[in-house]
Amino acid sequence: MPYTAPTRDFMYLLDHVVNFETVTRTDAFAEATRDVCEAIVTEAGRVCEEVLAPLQRDGDTKPAFLENGVVRTTPGFAEAYRAIAEGGYIGMSAEPEFGGLGLPLAVTTTVNEMMSSACLALQLNPLMTQGQIEALENHASDELKALYLPKLISGEWCGTMNLTEPQAGSDVGALSTRAVPNDDGTYAVTGQKIYISWGDNDFTDNVCHLVLARLPDAAPGTRGISLFMVPKRLPDENGDAGVANDMKVVSLEEKMGLHGSPTCVMQYDGAKGWLVGGQNKGMAAMFTMMNNARLGVGVQGVGVAEGAYQHALAYALERKQGKADGTGTIVEHPDVRRMLTGMKADTMAARAIALSCAVAIDMSNATGDAEWTARAALLTPIAKAFGTETGIAVANEGVQVHGGMGFIEEMGAAQYLRDVRVTAIYEGTNGIQAMDLVGRKLSDGGEAAYRLLDEIEKDAEAARNGHGELAQAVWSAAEALRETTEWLVAQDEMQARFAGAVPYLKAFARVLGGHFHLRAALAEGTAGRRTALARFYIERLLPEHAGLLAHARAGAEGLYEMGVEDLAV
Repeated sequence: MPYTAPTRDFMYLLDHVVNFETVTRTDAFAEATRDVCEAIVTEAGRVCEEVLAPLQRDGDTKPAFLENGVVRTTPGFAEAYRAIAEGGYIGMSAEPEFGGLGLPLAVTTTVNEMMSSACLALQLNPLMTQGQIEALENHASDELKALYLPKLISGEWCGTMNLTEPQAGSDVGALSTRAVPNDDGTYAVTGQKIYISWGDNDFTDNVCHLVLARLPDAAPGTRGISLFMVPKRLPDENGDAGVANDMKVVSLEEKMGLHGSPTCVMQYDGAKGWLVGGQNKGMAAMFTMMNNARLGVGVQGVGVAEGAYQHALAYALERKQGKADGTGTIVEHPDVRRMLTGMKADTMAARAIALSCAVAIDMSNATGDAEWTARAALLTPIAKAFGTETGIAVANEGVQVHGGMGFIEEMGAAQYLRDVRVTAIYEGTNGIQAMDLVGRKLSDGGEAAYRLLDEIEKDAEAARNGHGELAQAVWSAAEALRETTEWLVAQDEMQARFAGAVPYLKAFARVLGGHFHLRAALAEGTAGRRTALARFYIERLLPEHAGLLAHARAGAEGLYEMGVEDLAV
């Protein structure tokens, strides 16, 4: 489907809104000049427009399938994957020592978003590999790094993450996959894993699985979990993919969407694996990969939002219906204009939150500063949850813009909604993200949150000259969020926090969205399209924070006023 990469918007946010200049001033990223970043973003946008976007519908109508134990992928995916790999987009932020480009994650985030807009089903593959690269960089032995990282970064091999089992979803500690030591220092891994995105393909030489398993006599729960590298093909003496390992793809899941992305049930029968990160330390290594993926999944939501918005806008600019001024098309109808402007405003807010999170991660990596690390941790669940919720909401609105035609599959509007729906579920459901926000991320007494709110209020004060009413609205919303944060921190009973966690996260995202829209307007001057969009967001969408915060402060008691028997029909 046609897609135009929003490269101007990316560069505007990097230049004026998310403090990217702080990243490029560090020694670690001094070579990531504006010209370099713009060239990379522009070229990646071209690849997304010309190579990936034409495959969006094919991924849905010509899905992956299992044939004689081998996954056969959508026609055209192999060539598009090679374009991604040859462009260096898999290892953009990976260590140069192993062939990576060493670029800031903020730049990688823009590229991942464009790929998600163009063809989400295919983009899932390099996203999984990127997470595996980071896990290996931080936790693997030097030998494993030297063997696997160059091939993962180049795209010769790709990576997956194996957590879930039929009886162990979010409760990872309930897993039953076993790893028994072999005589040569490797391990025999046996068990079944489900929901493995891109567990196999027909276009890379090897598929490298990071598998959570339990050693003999290991402690119960997450304390006794270890992580293993289990490749589809065992590396030979030259480090190339050799003989097949003792594993197989049992089946592919029949899914609501993302038909071009094979979601596999994997069976390991004494497959040879190598320990990553030490015995019983698997969760630490896996969380490195999951935290990378949480931002990545949030960005997938933003990418789908952009794609769905462009698709809906194109239809609205062509469809003539009723009496409309101007162009005579439905884009002139007030309700359609409301939907389209809301879609654009929320997409911009979610994009800015994700890029701000990436900047915080970059600064944490570059400086080791504890405050940047805390900022990154605070923003990660918000970026994941709000990004995916925005993708779902915008894709849903896109169907509505199409009217009855949106319900017809050949129009393509429904595919965005079907494809993006799972993003609110995987890599930790959005409810889990919200509980993490009000739990772990407020365990510092709210200090990281207060520092961010201080910045929002300071910027609002600076914007009063020229954007007075908008600035006051953002300042007041930030102050209301501060008061609710103080209330949550004061709650010793975690159930009270958890009951309002989701509305609190949504309110936090709403306030951040107002903050970033205000910064965009301030950089533009006193008028222009970004100021108009900021006014729409701050006047029409930001006020939702008040109801959300009231919900967040309601506590848990009302949730249990009705007994389980009362919930029955």
